[in-house]
Amino acid sequence: MIHGGKSFRRGKIGIIAGSGPEAGIDLWRKILEENRAAFGADFRGDLDAPHVVVHSIPELGLSMEMERFEKEVWTTLERGLRDISGHVDFICIACNTLNYFQDEIDRLPFGAKFVSFYEVVRDYLLGKPLGGGGVALLGARQVAGLGGWSPYRRLAGRMEIDTFKDPDRVHRLIEDIKKYGPEHPPLAVEFRAILDSLNSGVVLLACTELPLVSVEAPGKELVDVTRLVAREMVARSLSVPVVPDLPEA
Repeated sequence: MIHGGKSFRRGKIGIIAGSGPEAGIDLWRKILEENRAAFGADFRGDLDAPHVVVHSIPELGLSMEMERFEKEVWTTLERGLRDISGHVDFICIACNTLNYFQDEIDRLPFGAKFVSFYEVVRDYLLGKPLGGGGVALLGARQVAGLGGWSPYRRLAGRMEIDTFKDPDRVHRLIEDIKKYGPEHPPLAVEFRAILDSLNSGVVLLACTELPLVSVEAPGKELVDVTRLVAREMVARSLSVPVVPDLPEA
């Protein structure tokens, strides 16, 4: 395949989903959108779509209570990663919380490259002027606390991070999105109230459920972490060079 004047082998994308399944669908949809944008006027339709393998595992929903079920969650996640790794070149997990296991994943002996939410967000923020208000981070209790459970804990030493003062309230919102679906009307009202209470103009939606709720927040830039990861996965899939055949001796 030729894109941008260069020959490449299209890299295969793997998505681990299940926490929650709708978030996995959302990430896949955004990968398709970012892929179309990457090709621009050269996009031919189905033949230029990415090769995507989605492995959705319901037991990963235990990550919402990671403090109680860390061992069970990791056992399930590791099995899922091993199942999918032989079929893809790049893997991401459609869940901010599960990216807590990045170090363990990087030590697994398989050839697929793991793309972490933390590294994608870090690179995005380091290249972005944030102004004086810093950046706010909204996510599940374990993620937003920026403690040992959070894949974003390393950000706290690099920049000013504004966290919501009642993390359990955001956690309940995320659980309700999973339970009732993102179109349940009270969810948008609650989400808007949370956003209005933040001082920062830039807000990281660091939970894959939050971007599913349609809400307007005048004066704030809502950064969809899922969208950032989708864009990165497409870029990775388009960057696998074709290795020429070696001449016979």
